[in-house]
Amino acid sequence: MITRFSVPDLSNSSKHLSKVASNKIEPELILSNARILSAYTDRIIEAREVWISKGRIACIKNNGESANVFNKKDLNIYDVNNNILAPGLIDPHMHIESSMMTACAYSEAALLNGTTTIFCDSHEIGNVCDVEGIEWMLEDCRQAPLSIFLTLPSTIPATNDTLETSGGELTPKKAAELFDKWPEILGLGEKMDFVSVCNGDPRSHAIIEETLKRNLPVSGHVFGREFVAAYAASGVTDTHEAEEKLFTNDLLEAGLWIFLRGGNPKTPWNSLPEAIKIITELGANPKRICVCTDDRDADDLFNFGLDWVVRQANKLGMTKATSWSLGSLHPATRFNIDRDYGALGHSRRADVVMLDDDLNVHNTWLGGRLVVENKKITPFLDKQLSNNRYLYPRKAYETVIIPKQIKLVPSIPDKENFYINVINTKLPGIMTFLETIKINKKPKSWNEILISHNLCHLCVIERHGKNGDFAHGFIKNFNLKSGAVASSVGHDAHNIIVSGMNEKDMKLAVELVNESQGGIVIVNNGKLISKVKLPIAGLLSDKKASEVAEDNRLFKEKWTKSGCSLAYMGFNLLSLSVIPNVRLTNKGLVDVNKMVIIPIFE
Repeated sequence: MITRFSVPDLSNSSKHLSKVASNKIEPELILSNARILSAYTDRIIEAREVWISKGRIACIKNNGESANVFNKKDLNIYDVNNNILAPGLIDPHMHIESSMMTACAYSEAALLNGTTTIFCDSHEIGNVCDVEGIEWMLEDCRQAPLSIFLTLPSTIPATNDTLETSGGELTPKKAAELFDKWPEILGLGEKMDFVSVCNGDPRSHAIIEETLKRNLPVSGHVFGREFVAAYAASGVTDTHEAEEKLFTNDLLEAGLWIFLRGGNPKTPWNSLPEAIKIITELGANPKRICVCTDDRDADDLFNFGLDWVVRQANKLGMTKATSWSLGSLHPATRFNIDRDYGALGHSRRADVVMLDDDLNVHNTWLGGRLVVENKKITPFLDKQLSNNRYLYPRKAYETVIIPKQIKLVPSIPDKENFYINVINTKLPGIMTFLETIKINKKPKSWNEILISHNLCHLCVIERHGKNGDFAHGFIKNFNLKSGAVASSVGHDAHNIIVSGMNEKDMKLAVELVNESQGGIVIVNNGKLISKVKLPIAGLLSDKKASEVAEDNRLFKEKWTKSGCSLAYMGFNLLSLSVIPNVRLTNKGLVDVNKMVIIPIFE
C-alpha cells in the first residue's frame, strides 16, 4: 500500500538521502526539465530537476546535472517538458463522509485533483456509531492510497440530548483515549457548539482541555463577530466559517488561522470570493491563511476539488505560487507537519504534482510513485484501489432503526387564528431564519397553506433505535412543488430528514431510505424518481468513486428538476442545530441562538 506509512521515516533514510544529494548514490527517479513552484519563496523557478529516492526528495538540482554526474543510460528520468512541478495539495479541513464514499474510494478523486494529503473530521460516522465508527474510518484511512490525518470529532452530539438524539456521544474520556491510541490524530476537529464554548460550558471545555494538554491544535466553527473574542480565548486556533472580509479580519486579528472555503458556486460552500478580500482589499498578509474544501459531494469532488479552489484564489488576485502555497505549505505549517509535507524541499516526501500554466493537474506522484498521468489514474493506482480496499463490518450496514408508527405531518390546530413558526432559507448561504406566518382562518387542508405561503412540510425522525422521537416543521422557499425528498444524512446527528407536499409521498420516501439502510431519495405521486444508496452507517456508498459520482450527478439533475432551490447538501443541514438561526431536530424546532426548543404553532 502507498500510504504515508510506506515512505521511510526521515530518521531511517537521512544518511541515504544525503549521499544521493552529494552525488554519491544515484537517485531512483529524476523529474527533469521542470519549473519548480517554490512554496517556501512563492516563486516559480526555471530549469530544475528533482532527484527522488526512497519516496522522498533528495534534492533539487539544475536541469541536466544528473547526466553530468552519472551514466545517463542507468538513470530513471521522467521528462516533464517544462511544465510546473508543485507540492501535493493538503486539504486542512474536509469530511470524507460528505463525499458519500469510503476513504479508499475518495483517494481516486483526490489524487486526480493533485491532493495528496487531507485532514478529515469524521464526526458524521461518529454521530452514528460513536468511537467504533471513528475507528472504522481510521482503519479505512490507513488502507487508502493517500496521506490521511484526522482532526478528532469534537462535538458528538452537536448539542445536548434535550435538543437532539445522536447515535454517539464523545465524552472527554473517550476523546483522550482516541488521542493516545491513534498517532494520526493531530488535532481537535471543528468545535461546532460555539455558543456553549463561549458561555464556558464545562463539557465543551473539558474536550478542549484534553487537546491542549497534548499540545495539539483546536479547530473551530463559528458564526457572528460578537463571538470572536470569547471563542479565541477558549483556545480555538482556526476556522473555516469565514464568510466575509470583516468577520474574517476579526478572526485573523484574534490569532486564528483562516481556512478560506471554496466550492461549487451554486452551493453555499463558496465563501472564498468574499473572504479573500481580507487579503486583496484589506491588505492582510496570507501567512496564516489556507484554502480548504470542507464538504464535497461525489460529483463536485471531481469537478471542484482543492485544485479548483487554488485556481479560484489565483483568479481573485493571488499569484500562482501564493495561491498554491495556500493549499500546500500553509496547511502543513498549521498542523506542524511541514518537516515532511507541503513543499518541494530536500528530504520532504515526494508528493509532487505536474501542472500546466493554468495550474491544471496532469500528473501526481505519491511518495515517488506515479499514480496519475495525463489526468488519468495509472494501472498501479487502479490496482491499489481495487485490491486493497477496507471492508466495513456487517454492523456498519445495520444502523437505520426507525419507529414503526410515524406521523409525518402535524394536525391542523383547532383554532380560527394561529401562527406558524417556519424555517426560511435565504440562498446562497447556509444560515436559516425564523419567520412567523399568521393564519387568519382555519384551512380545510394543509395544501392551502403550503401553496399560499410557498411552504413544504419538514420532519426529522430519530433513526438510532433510541427513543423513536420525531418532530414536525415547515420550510419556506424550498420550492418543491410536489412529491417528497428524504435523506439519512441529516447533519449532525444524522437522523432522517424528510420534506414534502403530502404525507403519502413523505412516507414512501422514508420507507425507501429505511429499505436500503441509508440514502437520499426523491419520490413523486407514489413513484421513485431518483435514489443514491448509502448503506454504510447511512452515510457512505461501498461503490468506486466514479460510480458514486455518476449516481450523484444524476440525482442532482432530478433534484433540480423537482424544483428544490436549496442544494441537497444544504437540505441535509436543516437539522444541524449549531448553525444559526433556526433548525429542526427530532426533538423540535431549535432556536440556535438561545439553544432552546420553540413551538411551531403559537
